[in-house]
Formats: sequence, C-alpha cells, structure tokens
Amino acid sequence: MTIPSFVIGIAGGTGAGKTTVAQLVTENVEDAVTRIPLDNYYEDLSHLDLEERSDVNYDHPSAFEWELLREQLTHLLEGRTVEMPQYDFEIHNRKDERITVEPTDVIVLEGILALYDERINEMLDLRLYVETDADVRILRRIQRDVVERGRDLEGVMRQYLSTVKPMHEQFVEPTKKRADLVVPEGANSVAVNLLEEKIQAEVEGDAVRSWDRETIEKRVSEGFDLDSAQTTE
Repeated sequence: MTIPSFVIGIAGGTGAGKTTVAQLVTENVEDAVTRIPLDNYYEDLSHLDLEERSDVNYDHPSAFEWELLREQLTHLLEGRTVEMPQYDFEIHNRKDERITVEPTDVIVLEGILALYDERINEMLDLRLYVETDADVRILRRIQRDVVERGRDLEGVMRQYLSTVKPMHEQFVEPTKKRADLVVPEGANSVAVNLLEEKIQAEVEGDAVRSWDRETIEKRVSEGFDLDSAQTTE
C-alpha cells in the first residue's frame, strides 16, 4: 500500500479558485492523488433542525471537526484507508454515507481554512494560498450557491455580509502568512506550471520532500516572475 510522500494544503477565500488550482496541478497524476475537501469535515449537526442549521456560521473555525480531520489525515499518512464523511450543502449537514479513501502518493487538502490548524500545518509539505479579488470571489459565490446549490439570492448576500466577509478577514486571510506560495487570480499559469512540475516529480519519485521559500526563490531566479508567482515572508 502506497504511503503518501507529499501533502499539499490549498487555502484561500470563498470563490478564490482553490478547487481549480487543485485540479490543474494534479490533472496529469490523477490516479496518484487523494483530494480532501475541508468542507466534508463540517461538524455533524443532525441534532439541529434545518432552520437552526441554516443559521450556523460555517465560515468560523469552530464549524469544522478538526480532530476527525487530523485523525484521518494521520491515517492516510500512515498508509491506512479512511472512511471520509461527505457533506450536503442543501440540508446543511453531513450525508449518511461515507466514501472510502485510499492512501496515495500525493494528498491535497483544500478549503478556506486549510492552513488554519497548527497541527495540520505540521503535516503539510507545501502550503498554498490562492488570492483573488473580492469582487470576483463574491460573484463566483453567488454563481455557485444560487445556480448550483439552489439557494435564495437574498439569503446568499445576507450570509456573505454577516459571516463570510468578516470571517474571511478575521480567520482566512491571516493564514496567507503561513503559505509557502501565494497563487494570484486562481489558476495563474506560471504558478500552476511550477506546482505541476513539482507534483509530477514527487509521483515519479524524482524529488526531495522540502519545497520551501528558498526552493521557490531559486526557481524564480531561473526564469519565473515573482509578480506572477509570489512567495510570502
């Protein structure tokens, strides 16, 4: 059984393009990648009725079951299969069924607070923060929640102003300081190519585990533009 040698965390605000980046940088090694959506680890709220669940602040760190995520990520790192929960956004709660997840060469943890928890950060080999203009993000949020998830536009806007925006400023954006690489405008081609190359090397066993600021800056000096692929302090 394969034990993952490389774990990536991809954080950023709602609608920033995290999932797009995750898909682009791993599309050539699909069979060797396990994706873990942080959304699947929202707390089980079966004890609340639908109206009460609708009022929960899902953008606050307390909305997630961090202990379960740490436990399952640890098991995957140890080469063990896990039963990952799934989430239903229409009923604001977990689904009854779980999905069996096998360990692979690469693990991608993706979500607004993927870089929030200190213990989980210690498990990550590469930390990314996807940074996209707030106006673009809110438009994408409306598109997703209204069109794809069937939610009321007025409710989506109210949620954005009351919880999404303030929680982003208080909890999500500060995690950018923990990132090894800030990817601007979602699927920035320079950053994506850099990451895709690294992941391909990991899968093929032709790479070192470390991918820190020094490594990134060395690649930048070889021809990558810091204005397109930014490192953090």
